Amino acid sequence: MTNLMELIVFGGTALGMALVAGVFLAFSDFVMRALGLARGLAGVEAMQAINREVYGSAFLVALLGLAPVAVALGLYAVMRAEGSAAPWFIAGAALYVIGTVLVTMLGNVPMNKRLDAMATDAPETLVYWRQYARRWTRFNHLRTLASGLAAGAFMVGTALLT
Repeated sequence: MTNLMELIVFGGTALGMALVAGVFLAFSDFVMRALGLARGLAGVEAMQAINREVYGSAFLVALLGLAPVAVALGLYAVMRAEGSAAPWFIAGAALYVIGTVLVTMLGNVPMNKRLDAMATDAPETLVYWRQYARRWTRFNHLRTLASGLAAGAFMVGTALLT
């Protein structure tokens, strides 16, 4: 890769991670609060629809696709980067894979699947929804922080490449 190509690839990865962090931030900042304020089980129905729609989204492609890209770029940086850029890329890749993707797969996704299987007219759904909203949002805060920090690490690493 040429130096310009490295800047584009590493910088583009940082941008992608920042966009993922922005989506998570929206959920942590106001979407989940708004769904929690909805009457009855309207929040549950909306979240079920969101969780179903995400499977066909560009967001999911970015969320999952950035993980192998980050790992590959971290390895590339170890072998090729000069100066102090490599540790930033390694840290960014670890933050993204562990704090964003693994938290999603092991925390949020199982909760989403359980919520999706629940009937919106069942009393136990409302009980679960209250627990779900708090716990899901805590996991989401972690994903927001991890993807934001990963983006920042990739930005610093990219700046150090020049």
